[in-house]
Amino acid sequence: MNEPTSTRQRILDAAARLLEDQGRDGVTTRAVSHAAGVQPPAIYRQFTDMNGLLEAVAANGFETYLAQKHDIGLTDDPVQDLRNGWDLHVEFGLTHPAHYLLMYDRRIPGETSAAAQRSADRLHLLVERIAAAGRLAVTVESAAAMIHSAGSGLTYHLIGTAPDERDPELPVRLREAVLGAVTGDAPPSASEYPQHATALKATLGKTDGLLTAGEQALLVELLDRLGNPPLGR
Repeated sequence: MNEPTSTRQRILDAAARLLEDQGRDGVTTRAVSHAAGVQPPAIYRQFTDMNGLLEAVAANGFETYLAQKHDIGLTDDPVQDLRNGWDLHVEFGLTHPAHYLLMYDRRIPGETSAAAQRSADRLHLLVERIAAAGRLAVTVESAAAMIHSAGSGLTYHLIGTAPDERDPELPVRLREAVLGAVTGDAPPSASEYPQHATALKATLGKTDGLLTAGEQALLVELLDRLGNPPLGR
């Protein structure tokens, strides 16, 4: 009686490993059956076809993600709890990029898997707690949609960017910008000098040779630093 479950799990584990190591293209019938130690027909008996297997792998990915979110727990600060959830979302995507892309790319418009719905329900809960604390400036539905869209878009962007080219401040800046939009609290900033630095950098192309190449490169470096100060400064 336990053999079908054991076979199913071996196939799922093998497909997940192949996905992590080789990406979606590496999850083939031949590769999965070899890695799981089963004959190809076993895959189709358990999952109907390869699409069914990929959907099951995606569901397992969501379950792992949800388990991590629940391990964080909740605090007395609902906004901080949402920050923690945002950070975990991004971290999961960067740690398991192929899994993340499969989890979100395979969703059919108008249809949501049970695991994906659980993830959405968790986000809804976090936003509702902010609303209950009187700290939400938009509807719960709008806030959840904004947060999900920004968080998933950010993660897609980071996955598609070479690690050494990623802006380490971007996840925090976008997170605080979105939280500011849904709560009405402006992201922390000590002055307006970032805006002035950005404006000055935008005009450097009109200096008509007033600066040497070295001077301009140095000025650009300084303006970039002024235009992107760590949050809270």
